[in-house]
Amino acid sequence: MIHQYDVVIVGAGLAGLRAAVETSQIARTAVLTKVYPSRSHSGAAQGGIAASLGNVDPEDNWEFHMFDTVKGSDYLGDQDAIEYMVKIAPETVIEMEHFGCPFSRTTDGKINQRKFGGHSLNFGEKAVCRSCFSTDYTGHVLLHTLYEQAIKRKVHFFPEFQALHLIVDDNGCQGVAAWDIRNGGLHIFQSRALLFATGGYGRAFKITSNAHANTGDGLALALRAGLPLEDMEFVQFHPTGLWQSGILVTEGARGEGGYLFNGERKRFMENYAPTLMELAPRDLVSRAEQTEIDQGRGIGGKDYVFIDVSHLGKEKIMARLPQITDIARNFAGVDPFKEPIPIQPTAHYSMGGIPADKNCHVWKTKDEQLPGMYAAGECSCISVHGANRLGTNSLLEAVTFGRIAGKSIIKDLPHLEWRELSQNAGRPAEGEVDKLLNSKGKEKTAKIRADLQESMMKRCAVFRNGKDLQAQLDYIKELQERYRYVVIEDKSLKFNTDLMEAIELGHLLDFSEVIVLGALEREECRGAHYRKDFEKDGKGIRDDVNWLKHTLAFRDPDGRIRLDYKPVVITRFQPMERKY
Repeated sequence: MIHQYDVVIVGAGLAGLRAAVETSQIARTAVLTKVYPSRSHSGAAQGGIAASLGNVDPEDNWEFHMFDTVKGSDYLGDQDAIEYMVKIAPETVIEMEHFGCPFSRTTDGKINQRKFGGHSLNFGEKAVCRSCFSTDYTGHVLLHTLYEQAIKRKVHFFPEFQALHLIVDDNGCQGVAAWDIRNGGLHIFQSRALLFATGGYGRAFKITSNAHANTGDGLALALRAGLPLEDMEFVQFHPTGLWQSGILVTEGARGEGGYLFNGERKRFMENYAPTLMELAPRDLVSRAEQTEIDQGRGIGGKDYVFIDVSHLGKEKIMARLPQITDIARNFAGVDPFKEPIPIQPTAHYSMGGIPADKNCHVWKTKDEQLPGMYAAGECSCISVHGANRLGTNSLLEAVTFGRIAGKSIIKDLPHLEWRELSQNAGRPAEGEVDKLLNSKGKEKTAKIRADLQESMMKRCAVFRNGKDLQAQLDYIKELQERYRYVVIEDKSLKFNTDLMEAIELGHLLDFSEVIVLGALEREECRGAHYRKDFEKDGKGIRDDVNWLKHTLAFRDPDGRIRLDYKPVVITRFQPMERKY
């Protein structure tokens, strides 16, 4: 079946929905999503959305926000894009308020703001209240607000559709082929403009805060279509995931005054970031925790530490952190009013993704864009996060660049023409499904996926080294070979979750190779990428002479991954040592 829409958006998180709200004003817009829109992973974000409103700290301004974001990125963020984002951040948040988002309020009725890691006043002088929040349900309320606005504007939704193939040719992008999960069957969505807002890829790791749906589908499809992926080696590990499950304990817990303790009941962050303590950037806090664990100072010598909010009092915890109260009780069996919560670093966010400019146009090469193709949100790499993202900048990026993508599409649509689809436009997608359903192999999807996730956690997580990365690269190639013989026991077409999981596994294996290869080649420590074999006196070596550049990964026709590089955009802030 072929559907024609002026605009097709893949993904119904904050970026996809905000773009749909924009484009639906003038164009027929369809949104494809493999889960129901209100279950998109944006809803799991808890702590807040950053903007220098100055409602709590009146002296805050966009320049401080820009400096913090650049510094937090370990100077790999493109400063033109960062400036663009932080300048319009207040407008972004106020617009969401006007759409009806129920933010928490100050006593005088303004949007309330809290502290978050890496955000400061006066270029790093002291922590600042910059993160606008709705208790610890911020992503949830933003998502539902935008979904309501999209319904109001009669956006066409196609829930439970799995994107399988990006339809591109030498002249640009023509749409996407997708599988109808609910009813079975392939559908072609032809468009003049296609936006990928497909989210992140945390499910490549065993311990992750990500939803089961976060399997990096858009990234794999872009790579298969000949497009590059940028800076994939930079994977953020959030310092406060519940022990063993990885479920997120919001950074808002530290923003409200929570303490981190090791097995000796010491606040160990004083040894790593004496100024900001628990409010240091996530990469630094995660490494501090992992160091404590590796050196035997985890709780009871095990692989976790504690976050304690009990001293905040029941009233404040329930007013500011009601969700993590339920999470701690239901998934860790502890009462945060009385007990500390066991935590460990958890794979959380992908700084890398599909390269795009600050207007969300996708790059086909270092110098050429792909007409009709756009990317926004976590699947994109506009590079506002560089090597490490600051907390609450993700919701800001998603809503801001979703809006910008929508405006770019509206501006470009008069110049984007309908072109006739080739007869074999859906053939690669059909071939993938047929091959999996008719496989005579004996490999199990779940076993290969578990082997990938466990090995990525072991060799390519908070700390890395060349020997482990080379071993992981070789192992991924073994897993890719095993994947050729994966068997689908369920041969039905309707709600075939066995088939969908096998397709997702193929995507995980594709981009995981890029993560590991990029990490192996990048011989330095920067942001979330820390090589133990490139440190001196226990401190990571950042090499601005050789490695102040973005990684681009291409998959050549023979299937091999080829790396290239491009310069970082530096405008206002020259690289300097990060001190907290």
